Amino acid sequence: MSKNLIALLVTGLLLFGSNVNLTAQEDADDPIWESILLTPDNTKLKVLGENMRAHNQKYHKEGAHTANVYNISTGPHTGKMVWMMGPLKFSDLDTRPAQGGHDEDWRDNIMPYLKKISHGEYWEGDAKLSNTDMLAGNASAYPILHVRYWEVNSEHGYTVEHLLGIISKTIKAMDGENPWGVYDNLFRQGDLGRHLATVGFSKNWAEYDEDPKFKKTFIKTFGEDQWDPFVEGMNHAFDNSWDEVWTWSKELSGQ
Repeated sequence: MSKNLIALLVTGLLLFGSNVNLTAQEDADDPIWESILLTPDNTKLKVLGENMRAHNQKYHKEGAHTANVYNISTGPHTGKMVWMMGPLKFSDLDTRPAQGGHDEDWRDNIMPYLKKISHGEYWEGDAKLSNTDMLAGNASAYPILHVRYWEVNSEHGYTVEHLLGIISKTIKAMDGENPWGVYDNLFRQGDLGRHLATVGFSKNWAEYDEDPKFKKTFIKTFGEDQWDPFVEGMNHAFDNSWDEVWTWSKELSGQ
């Protein structure tokens, strides 16, 4: 595995989800996000943008129901958008703004300008493994998200938490600020393979030109003889993975 590939592998780790219990999902301190994938009608983007901003500013501006919108810049979903609400707890869904014209506004002013809504999911962040304290709930500070989805191998899924722990310890030992999140998809995905996702957060695209120094820090932390077993373990633990780069849309979000 090349240096650049392993660098992308670890920087891309965001959304942690599997159909097996990889982490303590019962931890009440772990935040949850609701997300949906939106396919816009490209002939009506102006109206959709205006209506989406108005909707989020009115109904999703603060607290657990805050909404952020991201444009997908790479991968097969390029051109689509992700609408995400949170962080929250499931109990917050009982008080979501369904009344007071919310549902009607979504129905009349958002739905007509979309071709499709899919991938309604709930992602639980792993506070122990993640390195996201510096984000402080401010999406504008790190507006570029490198999302990597992972399909967990059914026979080696038990090793995933251990491997993520190694990555987490290495990233936290790297110089500078290196925000990185781990998220668990809380409902089974089956053949969709979106079991686990991880996210690296960047301030700008120029950061992709920098050497993340992951391997150097790994060797310093664990020893050079542990590098090949780590890479082999990753190959066994995951059957597939793919990347998406998201860019935060200030214009469409509730913040």
